[in-house]
Amino acid sequence: MSTLSTHVLDTALGRPAAGVRVTLLNSHGAAIGSAVTDGEGRARDFTGTLLSGSYRLRFDVAAYFRESDRECFYDEVVVSIRIDGTGHYHVPLLLSPFGYTTYRGS
Repeated sequence: MSTLSTHVLDTALGRPAAGVRVTLLNSHGAAIGSAVTDGEGRARDFTGTLLSGSYRLRFDVAAYFRESDRECFYDEVVVSIRIDGTGHYHVPLLLSPFGYTTYRGS
């Protein structure tokens, strides 16, 4: 079984993105966990252990940008991941109002 965490960084401001709602969805699209990023932009322990399979992380970025009265292009960012059932998975999201990138972290 595996665990999962994420980290959102606001590259336009050069700091962690606090207050981003992150929802974990299973392969059927059902929410199985959620959290709001903390002051360091991190969401940990928002789900228990995960079995092998496909999942999606949905980041509500429109609300985050709206909170700071900034324009943005994306309403949400959805990252599809595959978990093999062992170890820890970390998915950082580098975010700006008009673009994003992600990768498998450690």
